[in-house]
Amino acid sequence: MFTAKDHQTEWLFDPWEQFGPKRRKLLEDSWAGIFRTYLLEKLPVDVVARYFHEQLGRPSKELYTAVGALILQELHDLSDPDVVHAVAFYTDWHYALDITDESDDSTYICERTLRTYRTILIQENLDKMLFETMTDKMIATFGVDTSKQRLDSTVFRSNMRKLGRIRICARTIEKFLKKLKRTQNELFVAHLTADITDRYLAKNANSYFPRVKPSESSKTLNDIGDDLLFLIERFRPFETVCELPEYRLLERVLREQFTVTGTGSDTTVTVRPPKDVSPDSLQNPSDPDAGYDSHKGQGYKVQIMETYHEKHDGQLSLDLITHVDVEPAHEHDADAPAPAIEAVQKRDCCPDELLCDTLYGGDDNVRQAESNGVEVLAPVPGPAPVHDFTGFSFDPETMFVITCPADHAPDRVKRTTKGRISARFHKKICSCCPHLNRCPAKIEKKAAFIRYDDKIVRLSQRRAYEQTDTFKHRYRWRAGIEATNSHLKTDLGVGRLRVRGLKSVRYTVRLKALGLNILRCARARTAGFSPVGGRIFAHVTGFVNRLIARIPVFTILLSKNRCCHCSGAFYHV
Repeated sequence: MFTAKDHQTEWLFDPWEQFGPKRRKLLEDSWAGIFRTYLLEKLPVDVVARYFHEQLGRPSKELYTAVGALILQELHDLSDPDVVHAVAFYTDWHYALDITDESDDSTYICERTLRTYRTILIQENLDKMLFETMTDKMIATFGVDTSKQRLDSTVFRSNMRKLGRIRICARTIEKFLKKLKRTQNELFVAHLTADITDRYLAKNANSYFPRVKPSESSKTLNDIGDDLLFLIERFRPFETVCELPEYRLLERVLREQFTVTGTGSDTTVTVRPPKDVSPDSLQNPSDPDAGYDSHKGQGYKVQIMETYHEKHDGQLSLDLITHVDVEPAHEHDADAPAPAIEAVQKRDCCPDELLCDTLYGGDDNVRQAESNGVEVLAPVPGPAPVHDFTGFSFDPETMFVITCPADHAPDRVKRTTKGRISARFHKKICSCCPHLNRCPAKIEKKAAFIRYDDKIVRLSQRRAYEQTDTFKHRYRWRAGIEATNSHLKTDLGVGRLRVRGLKSVRYTVRLKALGLNILRCARARTAGFSPVGGRIFAHVTGFVNRLIARIPVFTILLSKNRCCHCSGAFYHV
């Protein structure tokens, strides 16, 4: 049986009146006030309630409290025991979750219950719904301008050790042997010798492989490769063993780290060179979803898009994260802009201008963004060609050359059947031109020709624009997103998570990004950034209070009580 209080109907008599005006203002301007006032009622308790019967079974924990506590856990980067303590004793948590009594039913939640509700949120993919719904609410409430945004990524690690190739292979075999011994001990005893079990399951096995000398690492890897092939071939006939995830990891490691040649008794296993190992190879058997980035190492990558404002002295502004996506570390940044733009378009918070790093600035990304009404501002990736089109003028519609840097017009310009453009210039003029060394024109028998396509012109124009002061002034605001990456890693614990696996990692990072948005709203409100309509509401409230003060004859006393069974409300007059 599920339990959910009514958090939308306001109390006539404030249950928090024991706090003075100064302490109450601290609560209202803090993260607790932001969460309670604007976000608590947005929690998807209707989806969570499907896992409970309406009448049968023990009453669940109050759904708003349970789901809200999981969000606040990531906001403060707390462990499960710390969350239990916070829900039980912290006043700001009680205020944020609208807990108005001190009973155990309201203020106590055990660690197992937290794990149960966390599993529900991950299974239903509610972390994405929570981030998008609550972020959209904050954007609308505080009137955040989303016309200018910036996109960047950062690599982080889950709760896994950093392993080398020897330890990856050895640890994979160890996990398989332990699982086989625990689940199918008869096969373990009948088909394995003491030699291989002692090598990987003995007490000193974990300390043996890290002590391998560099000169002996190649031989050790070859020996482990032989053990991998032996285990795979020995248990291949047993279907129950082949269905184990640990057995599939054996096959994956052998396929990624080694090359198997020959058949039967002539089968040989050789170690792949490091350069031939794919970046999406297994990094740790404890976290098979993690990838490898050659620049930043093992783990995961989070793509972050946030708003920004060109701030002036004394100007208050509020920047919020609008999009978060988590992927293995080996995924390339060039594939990120299109899904990010599509995601924010569906929520009506798409930018007109998007600042990105060089890896995002490919021509395909820029053109696709333009088709969606978004201007991507990023440096052109790759080095500039020796012979570029600097100084040339082009027709913006046809991309035909109008004049060269020496202000000469071509004799003829046409587009070939393959889509390329060919411009013909007079041979004598080009031969004595002072710009010939850096001009892309090729002098042939009858004339000088310039052959190019539309992409070359676009990239040349972008490179020329990068050198202007206008581009430098606009692009300098991109660096601000590095502070967001730093806040997520250091203040909210994204740098090293307590979980592993793509689903759990994605859930945790999205809620931490939501927590950072809440903290930013609280910081902005403390600095004097008022929500949209806040001043109008204050004027209306003051007018109503003055009007009531003019009626001295009648005093109306209303008290509101909560029903413990149906979560309804009734009034006494």
